[in-house]
Amino acid sequence: MKKIFYSIILCSLVTVLASNVFLGTSKLEASEKSAAASEVQLNVMTYNLRYLNDSDPSPHTWEERLPAIKKLIRKNHPDIIGTQEAVYQQITDLEKTLNHYSWIGLGREGGSRSKGEYSAIFYNEHRYIPLEYDHFWLSDTPDVIGSTSWGNSIPRMVTWAKFFDQESKQSFYVVNTHFDHQSANAREKSAVLINEKIKEFDPELPVLLTGDFNASPDSIPYETLTSEGAFDDLLKTANVTINENLGTFNGFDDRTGGGPDSRIDWVLGKGNIFTHKTKIINDYKNGQFPSDHYPVISNLTISY
Repeated sequence: MKKIFYSIILCSLVTVLASNVFLGTSKLEASEKSAAASEVQLNVMTYNLRYLNDSDPSPHTWEERLPAIKKLIRKNHPDIIGTQEAVYQQITDLEKTLNHYSWIGLGREGGSRSKGEYSAIFYNEHRYIPLEYDHFWLSDTPDVIGSTSWGNSIPRMVTWAKFFDQESKQSFYVVNTHFDHQSANAREKSAVLINEKIKEFDPELPVLLTGDFNASPDSIPYETLTSEGAFDDLLKTANVTINENLGTFNGFDDRTGGGPDSRIDWVLGKGNIFTHKTKIINDYKNGQFPSDHYPVISNLTISY
């Protein structure tokens, strides 16, 4: 995991940050309460980057796709990106090629440079400070690194962070995950566990959930996550939607992304969130898809 260093302009915050950045207290917000804005403007993206392997033919090798991913991200200006499936080399490659982004993450088998895929969160380091972050595994023993128990052979996990926005002086949570692609039972129980885990967060703060859920909008995991006041689907609540007729899994060969039933990558939100626009980004050029998934981005306003 990348070590994070902070440069805070307001000297009055330095002592507070030094003692609380990883402890998860609310002192920073309290010290800025009088100066806090009532809204946060945010662009949030979810993006399955396709794991690094030797079997993807040209033009879909990682080396060829990386410049296209960089171009896509720069074009769409996400403040926060929940990534899935990338391994450590891809995470660090992306960090090097993007300006002003830092990241939070852990390999699914544990360790900052471990083998296996990451559910990492990239963020604009010029604007956001992670006050606290952690990970848990999608199993009956979520605190056990690499644990599985629901029929999935691959460990699945969640990375979450509580961010402080230096512009608005407000805070919010981001949760990022990748559900299992084989076990329906694992996906269903993963959705239940996430709903339970977010109850441990500050209930006054909004929560954004990004991920590759490997489930369609008519699935049980979707219903679990979007019913009874859990989360809203920010494509469904957006004032403007772009490419809502597409799916998000293109498989490097399907420009429709599999159609709406294959919309398996979602940006969800909990709290007082107004979604201006949500777009499924279907970039494709010269026979190349930047990934085998289309990213989804939501432009939103959080009110406090």
